[in-house]
Amino acid sequence: MEIRDNLRDRIAEAEREGWLGEIDGLRVSLAGAESKIDQIDSASGGTTINLGMPRKIPAQPARQEGAASLRQSRDDQQ
Repeated sequence: MEIRDNLRDRIAEAEREGWLGEIDGLRVSLAGAESKIDQIDSASGGTTINLGMPRKIPAQPARQEGAASLRQSRDDQQ
C-alpha cells in the first residue's frame, strides 16, 4: 500500500514538473503495483488463518570445540 501511495505522489510531482517520460513510467509501475495488490487480495479470500500460539523450546547448550580445532581456528585468524 505504501508503494502505491508513493507512486501516486511521484506521478503528481512529475505532472507538476512536466516530466512526461517519467509520468508514463510511473503509471506503468502503478498499474503493476495495483495488479499485484489485487492478486494478493483475491488470493486471501478474506479467510483468517489461525496459526496458533508459539511454544517455547528450551535452549540447547553450546557445543564445545576440542583444543585442536580451537588452536586451528586461532591460527586461521592470524
